[in-house]
Amino acid sequence: MADEPLVLGIETSCDETGVGIVRGTTLLADAVASSVEEHARFGGVVPEVASRAHLEAMVPTIERALKEAGVSARDLDGIAVTAGPGLAGALLVGVSAAKAYAYALGKPLYGVNHLASHICVDQLEHGALPEPTMALLVSGGHSSLLLSTDITADVRPMGATIDDAAGEAFDKIARVLNLGFPGGPVIDRYAREGDPGAIAFPRGLTGPRDPAYDFSFSGLKTAVARWIEARRAAGEEVPVRDVAASFQEAVVDVLTRKAVRACKDEGVDHLMIGGGVAANSRLRALAQERCEAAGIRLRVPRPKLCTDNGAMVAALGAEMVARGRAASDWDLSADSSLPVTDPHVPGRPHAHDGDRGHGGAHGHSHSHDHVHEVSKENLYS
Repeated sequence: MADEPLVLGIETSCDETGVGIVRGTTLLADAVASSVEEHARFGGVVPEVASRAHLEAMVPTIERALKEAGVSARDLDGIAVTAGPGLAGALLVGVSAAKAYAYALGKPLYGVNHLASHICVDQLEHGALPEPTMALLVSGGHSSLLLSTDITADVRPMGATIDDAAGEAFDKIARVLNLGFPGGPVIDRYAREGDPGAIAFPRGLTGPRDPAYDFSFSGLKTAVARWIEARRAAGEEVPVRDVAASFQEAVVDVLTRKAVRACKDEGVDHLMIGGGVAANSRLRALAQERCEAAGIRLRVPRPKLCTDNGAMVAALGAEMVARGRAASDWDLSADSSLPVTDPHVPGRPHAHDGDRGHGGAHGHSHSHDHVHEVSKENLYS
C-alpha cells in the first residue's frame, strides 16, 4: 500500500463538486457537494449557478476528503483535476483550485479527461482494468462507446450520441410527465411499477443502414412527448408508470444492444458501463442478461461511483503517476470540448527531460520541471 501513489482528484465538470483520494486502486475518501437542488427549479443545470456553487464548496470539500482519508495534504503524490469536457466556467473553478493546491504543496498536477475518468473509476470497484476494455458511458451530457487499450494513453471513440444524450432524454421526459428534476432516478422508480411493453416507442439508429455504434434519442423523446400530449388532448389519463417503463426500455435496449455488438465486432470480452445513467436498474439488468448470453464479462461500479465524483479523477490521476505519465504544465486550462482521445493533458516536453532523474517520495516517476520550480517547503497551511 505505501508504495502505491496517493492522489487527490477534483471534479467540477457540471453540478457536483467532487473530491476523491485514492492510494493506487484503493478508495480512501469520496466527498461530494451537490448543487442539484439549486438547479431543480430551472429544470436543468444553470452554468453560472454551478460555477458559484463550486467556488463556495471547493475548500470545505477538499478538507472533508483529507479528514475522511486520514491523510495530510503534504502526503499526496499528486493532484488530478478534470480539465474537460464539461461546462467551461465550472471546469475553471476546479482547474484553478487544483493548480493552487499543487503549487502550494510542490506536487505534480495532472489535468485529466472526464470521460476517461468514468472508465478508470471501475478500478476502485473491481481491480485493474483489462486491456482492452469496451466502455459504454451514459449520462446527462454524453452517451459514448469507447475502446480503451490503455486508460492513460489510448482511448478510442467507437460511437457517440448525435443529439440528446440518454440522461438528457430522461430529464426531458420526466419534465413532460411532471416528475421533477433530475429525471433519471424518478423515471427508474416509476418504471419498476410499469409495463415496459405497454407502448411501442421507437429505437433510434437501429436500422440496417444506420451507424452501428452511434446513438440518437431525440426522435424517441419527441415520440414520447407527442404520445403524452395526444392522451392529454383527448382528456385521457396518462399511465405514467407504463410510459416511464416503455420509454426506459427503449433507451436501455438500444444502449445495451449496440454495446454488446461493439464488443463482438472488436473481439473484446469485457464491457464496462459508467456515467450517471449506469445507476439505472433496468440498464444494469438488461446489460447483465445480454452480456451473459454473449460470453462477455460486465463491469459496473456501484451507483455512487457512476455519477460524477472526485474518486474517478483521483483514480485516473493515480494511474498516471503509477505509469510515469508526464504531469501537466502550470498553464493548464479548462477545455470544455476536450476529446476523449486525450485521456490527460501532459506538459510540453523540455530539452533536458531525458537527463533528469525521476523518482518521488514513493519512487514514482513524477518529478517534473514545475515541481522543481516550487520551494519544497510546505506552503499549505
